[in-house]
Amino acid sequence: MIDTHAHLDDESFSGDLPEVLQRAAEAGMEAIVCPGIGADSSEAVARLAGDHAILHAAVGIQPNYAAETAEGDWQRIVALVDAGSAVALGETGLDRYWDFAPFDVQQDYFDRHLQLAQKRDLPVIVHCREAESETLAMLRQAVARGLLRGVIHAFSGDRAFAEVCLDLGMHISFAGLVTYTNKKFDPLREAAKIVPPDRLLIETDSPYLVPHPLRGKQKRNEPALLRHTAECLAELRGVAARELAAQATLNARALFGIQER
Repeated sequence: MIDTHAHLDDESFSGDLPEVLQRAAEAGMEAIVCPGIGADSSEAVARLAGDHAILHAAVGIQPNYAAETAEGDWQRIVALVDAGSAVALGETGLDRYWDFAPFDVQQDYFDRHLQLAQKRDLPVIVHCREAESETLAMLRQAVARGLLRGVIHAFSGDRAFAEVCLDLGMHISFAGLVTYTNKKFDPLREAAKIVPPDRLLIETDSPYLVPHPLRGKQKRNEPALLRHTAECLAELRGVAARELAAQATLNARALFGIQER
């Protein structure tokens, strides 16, 4: 499997990252995409990817951190891309759930990521939380300019939102949320059933979104736990877990240009 989104530069991994990566390998993880959330974070994941063959960096400024950017931070992101340090742009996108950055600032940085991704032919990793209509509007603008490749990460929407994202050519990635059985997650679980096999990705969003049945039993998620999400998705979609994992791995390799080791 490939974990397409794990924040392994997070301080919660500072004391035991080698052990985390060993557990991931033992659990069948072939690669892990580590997205940055700011300039410092992006440089950190690029260094980690240089040190560990299993890791691949994505670089960007996450919407909730957009207001914290300093002069020159965007140029640092561009420099990492130009140095060949990234398999994707992001994590970027829009967020109306938190109020950490003015929305126009979020939109400005989202547009920068989309334009750079198109210019450099890189996929974009999109964060969307309670900002579906605005996210779709900006994705439509980008698609009108030209080819756009990317993924809606840790998808939390419903079937209607998924269908429009798919129409725009996006992949959809599911994290631990899809394993939660509360009724409020039913629309998400229904959406998981209709994503075409060749557009489906899986992720942990480590250290967040611990999957069922470990939710509430441990605070930190990690890539080795990806199998719980894969097994849940397979059950929802009526396929074998091994089949789903194999297809999602092919999809991740194709989208992010990750070669088989």
